[in-house]
Amino acid sequence: MQRANALNRLDRLPVSRFHKVTLLAVSFAYFFEFADINTFATTAPKLIDLWGLTVDRIAYVTSLSFVGMFIGSVVAGTMADRWGRKRTLLLTTLFFGVFSFASAFSWDLASLGVFRVLTSAGLAAMTVVAVIYVNEMYPSAVRGKFQAYAIVIGICGTPATNLIASAVVPLSDWSWRLVYLWGSLGLLLVLFTRHVKESPRWLESRGDHDGADAVLREIETRVAAEKGPLPEPAPPVEEAPAAKASLRVLLQRKYLMPTLLLTVLWVTQTIGFFGYSSWAPTLLAKEGFSVEKSVFYVALTTVGAPLGSCLAALVTDRFERKWCLVAFGTVIALCGLLYGLTFNPLLIVVFGFLVNLFERGYTALGYAYSPELFDTRGRSLGTSVSYGLGRLSNAAGPLIVAALYNGHGYQSVFYFIAGTWLAGAIVLAAFGPRTRPKRVPSDQPLRERVAG
Repeated sequence: MQRANALNRLDRLPVSRFHKVTLLAVSFAYFFEFADINTFATTAPKLIDLWGLTVDRIAYVTSLSFVGMFIGSVVAGTMADRWGRKRTLLLTTLFFGVFSFASAFSWDLASLGVFRVLTSAGLAAMTVVAVIYVNEMYPSAVRGKFQAYAIVIGICGTPATNLIASAVVPLSDWSWRLVYLWGSLGLLLVLFTRHVKESPRWLESRGDHDGADAVLREIETRVAAEKGPLPEPAPPVEEAPAAKASLRVLLQRKYLMPTLLLTVLWVTQTIGFFGYSSWAPTLLAKEGFSVEKSVFYVALTTVGAPLGSCLAALVTDRFERKWCLVAFGTVIALCGLLYGLTFNPLLIVVFGFLVNLFERGYTALGYAYSPELFDTRGRSLGTSVSYGLGRLSNAAGPLIVAALYNGHGYQSVFYFIAGTWLAGAIVLAAFGPRTRPKRVPSDQPLRERVAG
């Protein structure tokens, strides 16, 4: 047994320049994750005209991308436990940047599909590691707020991509490739390498208490130089180094129940969000709007996304996260349904704006909520597997959307999306544990903390 105290030492730190620089680095990665994730959706209407594609073929590429996301998520969880949070964050960001760059040189749908699957694997992997990293590096009382702040900045990548696409895609038969070059700029995360510190909580979980102490001393020195003398941390606790975690660990009851709950959360969020964002430009174009107008309308709706993350930052550490998620999911279901029931351009933009606003707030809340359901040993695997299964579920989502559209029309797609969001809200309301910061005094598994 060794004395572990990284959590207590980090929790008593005042917010400082260190936290803000770390936030900037994570936000940069998020920005290009959100920028890149919509590149295919914004170029698909042009490719339909240019390459003679059908909605079904677009659906297959989108579906395979979510298989890539599942693989990337699960692999990232293992990598983050074995190699560390910092190294894995950098590697996964470089991975998706390289294959987004390669997408710009696609010569047909098959080649683009391969590159998009690999890009998607990197995107999901980076997201999982970033969520865990923020959870472990920020004080418990403000980690939800900083998770939301990171997304406030990062989510600006979505409207940026849509606005860039609306400007460059119509220019020529090759200008759609510029959208993928834009998405590849996540490669520049390497510029932040020296500012990102390894998670001391991960180092302690590996038994490397000297390494954890060295990182903590460096952080404390920087914070004290800016904020003055620091208060004493709570006493350390006796803790054995965590054994290597395998997927079998998640079958233990204290990990299985949170994993199942979060799987429902991410399945409904994935199908609900991507069913909307990935298909809105294409379906609007199919319903008679020009490619230019459909992309432009969707670009306008995504302006609500950063505001939604701001809203999440205001409520995430003030109110119970579980009930915030339930409320946001219910509002998304209603606004998404109204979006699908109108063909008035103004109302399309208004309801689309509200969907984006509350969905991005929901995602920020979910990113803060998910890792809190696990202790350090199960956090990486539990978060990555549940998030990955959520992304994998949408391998079927685009096929369902295409079948509904072809068989029952445009509005049936939005009934399906609204029902998905509502189902997630009901499950969270019935089974979601509470995670208010005052109920999280230690690094025990959440189920034990709530029970205690």
